[in-house]
Amino acid sequence: MAKEHVDMNVPVIEMRNIVKKFGNFTANDGINLTVHKGEIHAILGENGAGKSTLMNQLYGLLKPTSGDIIVKGQKIDMDTPRDAIAAGIGMVHQHFMLVQPFTVTENIVLGTEPTKGISLDMETAKKNVVEISERYGLSIDPDAKIEDISVGMQQRVEILKALYRGAEILILDEPTSSLTPQEIVELIQIMHNLTADGKSIILITHKLKEIKESADFCTIIRMGKYIDTVDVSNVTEDDLASMMVGRKVSFSVDKPEQKPGKVILDIKDLHGIDYRGVEILKGLDLQVHAGEIVGIAGIDGNGQTEMVEIVTGLRKGTKGEVLVNGVDVFNKPPHFGFEHGVSSIPADRQKHGLVLDFSVEDNLILQNFNSEDYSSNGLLNREHISKHAADSVEKYDIRPAGCSALPAGSLSGGNQQKVIIAREVQNDKDLLIAVNPTRGLDVGAIEYVHKYIVDQRNKGKAVLLVSFELDEILGLSDIINVIFDGKIVKAIPGKEADENTLGLLMAGGKA
Repeated sequence: MAKEHVDMNVPVIEMRNIVKKFGNFTANDGINLTVHKGEIHAILGENGAGKSTLMNQLYGLLKPTSGDIIVKGQKIDMDTPRDAIAAGIGMVHQHFMLVQPFTVTENIVLGTEPTKGISLDMETAKKNVVEISERYGLSIDPDAKIEDISVGMQQRVEILKALYRGAEILILDEPTSSLTPQEIVELIQIMHNLTADGKSIILITHKLKEIKESADFCTIIRMGKYIDTVDVSNVTEDDLASMMVGRKVSFSVDKPEQKPGKVILDIKDLHGIDYRGVEILKGLDLQVHAGEIVGIAGIDGNGQTEMVEIVTGLRKGTKGEVLVNGVDVFNKPPHFGFEHGVSSIPADRQKHGLVLDFSVEDNLILQNFNSEDYSSNGLLNREHISKHAADSVEKYDIRPAGCSALPAGSLSGGNQQKVIIAREVQNDKDLLIAVNPTRGLDVGAIEYVHKYIVDQRNKGKAVLLVSFELDEILGLSDIINVIFDGKIVKAIPGKEADENTLGLLMAGGKA
């Protein structure tokens, strides 16, 4: 769908000299943003750079300390999201705001339900939802329950929810952080469908490849300050990365040659069911040795999630063996696996990785709070805990600096991920299971995390890496295991693998 001709001289959004302070901390320091009709405008910055804070002010969730917000030439006080919606602005948050037991249609019209007399007119609502869905190629089942559809489809529901309320300007906050590669391709097409119809999209992201594939312009902010606005067609990914972090970023990972040691993780004939009660693991076999990174490549829904949850004790399998250092941890509770050498970076940091209401320092010792380092005679040693947290915050560049006493839920998504990585790497177990470890991280932080994962491998630890980022799998793995239909269908040395071969195997073909 080709874009219509639009007058690029007339901005639909202007944010002028926006300053946002939280006490003595300045999150946004004089930022300017100009967006025109029919364009995709990316906001690029490191974790904690102030991207989401800026957009939360545009959407009325926060009030600027100073500065002006102008929509279609008119200055507006965005006191609440209701003001933003009235001005034609919609926002799709990184963590969706949907009612799981409700249907797609019920979620979309919630709060604006059409009526016929004194009764709800859900048939009309469904008709309108289908019409919008078909117009922009969203392809969503209006009767499906949210709890039964994929993350990618849930995101489409959030987009539909904004469009249903008349949004002409859409803010998408890290929209691809939880999507599979195929879903990302589909989302980019949906964005182009929307801008071809005259909608404008503000895309908050740190993924350089997706900016190059989708955006017209990009505004870069660093440490809360405006750096530049560039025409995406005139810059490279390297240029964007350097502007974002203020230095040259290396996209490759150096791994010295080393021979794998003994078997640390040995999975034999593993069977398991998914949330629907359908068998999804169908006799999976897998080994991970000391001193190697084994990558799992596969399309979401082929059993990798269930495999990790069984190994870490979050789900029970129906049959099989899971040996860690020769000890069977199959269907044992999570603490049993931890005590016998398992640490993990979970797929869902908020659900399984952190207690959001706890402080950063308490989250850093979740599994070890009763050790002699942090407690004695049943009392926590706050001095030791605080020192450990301060050292971790500095070493792992968790932002904002000095955040040890803050609730983990107050940190940006990427910095929440850094808290988990700091904790699990420092737990120093024989097996590290990393599931999408760089989800939500910027390129500078990704470089940092990859270094720590390779360091674990170099220290003789076994690393099981599950990621939907094929570049990550190819860049880090010594051995790549392709999972399809609940089984490992092929193991390929990392040096011999390529994206095309993996893609074919992931889809059930033969290399």
